Amino acid sequence: MSDFLAAVDRPLLERNGLGNFDALWNKELEAVDEPNTSGGGWSSVYRLELEGQGYYLKRQSNYLTRTLHSPLGEPTFAREFRNISRYQRLGIPALQAVFFGERVVKGERRAVLLTRALDGWNDLDSLLEQWPQLAQAQRQAILRCCGLLARRLHGLRQVHGCFYPKHIFLQAVAGTYQAQLIDLEKTRPLLFGQRDRVKDLEPLLRRAPVWSEDDVRVLLAAYLDQSQDSSLVDAWLQRLGARSSKKGGR
Repeated sequence: MSDFLAAVDRPLLERNGLGNFDALWNKELEAVDEPNTSGGGWSSVYRLELEGQGYYLKRQSNYLTRTLHSPLGEPTFAREFRNISRYQRLGIPALQAVFFGERVVKGERRAVLLTRALDGWNDLDSLLEQWPQLAQAQRQAILRCCGLLARRLHGLRQVHGCFYPKHIFLQAVAGTYQAQLIDLEKTRPLLFGQRDRVKDLEPLLRRAPVWSEDDVRVLLAAYLDQSQDSSLVDAWLQRLGARSSKKGGR
């Protein structure tokens, strides 16, 4: 697989001597958190600033996963990059890849993934912390935005797999909100209809205990394109509640 470099970012990266795999691999940066380790490999994330543009640079070595696409194993960033590319083709709002490449160096499997930072956006987790202080109109706009995001995702036959507040980023625009997703490593096609949809949505609601039933109704009404008091919203509330109770009892 040849390296990917987004055309719009190429001039900026090349001006700063970072337009290729080796330069990005060797760039000295401070990791934003502790590296993940597995099976003798590692994976780490770094913040990169270039002329006022923010990026996140991910590097990994022998950090592999087995998939149907690569049953013998591949870097997890390879899967994430494919999913980012698929979301872009489908028109699902999500983070944007700037560079991706793989190398084998003396038996070591290396991978680099560079994405644009979502500067100016807030993850839903941070908004949930402020929830009681937000105006009612703002809360409803956020809920509708999340519902419409899930509707678009599932309508295009995709399951995110980690549809959590920390993976949903929102930005206020003219009294409403727009949203996009990050962390696409576990995303997959939606194969099992309603079961997949409930399974994808339930973790979001479980991780947002500050939301009241009325709040969840606003989200589901947007997701299902129904009124908040419709019987379909009632049925989905029951299904999601049953799954949440089952998960909580484990």
